[in-house]
Amino acid sequence: MARRDDIVEYANELLEIHRFPEYGRPGLQVAGADEVRKLVCGVSSSRELFEGAAEAGAQLVLVHHGLFWRNEPLVIDRRLRGRLETLFAADLSLAAYHLALDAHPEIGNNALLAERLGAVRTGPFAEIGAAARVDGVSADELTSRLRQATGHDPLVFAHGPPRIERVAILSGGGGDRLIEAAHAGFDAFVTGEPEEPALHTARELGIHFFAGGHYATETLGVQALSERLAERFGIEWSFLDLPNPV
Repeated sequence: MARRDDIVEYANELLEIHRFPEYGRPGLQVAGADEVRKLVCGVSSSRELFEGAAEAGAQLVLVHHGLFWRNEPLVIDRRLRGRLETLFAADLSLAAYHLALDAHPEIGNNALLAERLGAVRTGPFAEIGAAARVDGVSADELTSRLRQATGHDPLVFAHGPPRIERVAILSGGGGDRLIEAAHAGFDAFVTGEPEEPALHTARELGIHFFAGGHYATETLGVQALSERLAERFGIEWSFLDLPNPV
């Protein structure tokens, strides 16, 4: 058993949320039970996730994509009402970490994805992504590694050099940074969602493009953070996988 506020405070400091001002509020978003025995994590807020967390006996839900975004209408519609009602009925707290969890050099989505790809992170890319090196692999080999890392068949536009050494990684909806990766001299760019111009951009700039799925490339960070919190505070944790083809 641990205090919810102690858990959230530790996560806030670990991820240095003050460094990543954005349109999604990081940290505690819905206050439920003060004490936590079990944490359930998932990628995105949904009623299905919250119902699953309640059935699992959790007191705290941790997600990458939270409930409240400044670029959405400020109205409690059926979607948001149903989610809030589910949280309140089970006395569940909700904590969300978006860009700060993408960016962390150890337990962030991009650092962990680099590791799964057999790459060594050498620094940041586009502030929250990862610049990494691999030992001269082919596009087919990197495709295979990405498929194994995510459990998702990636979209690949293989228009870069025969051997890949420098890789830029930006999970989720980072497809619009392809040009930046090409101009910075990377051999390949790995992201979650593609942008429509990606095919011709990759072809004309001579870079490999890999899109492994928004959801699939962002399952790693919430699990790593939850494991870290569980070890520090002596609580149980589990990951609720709700696969999304996007």
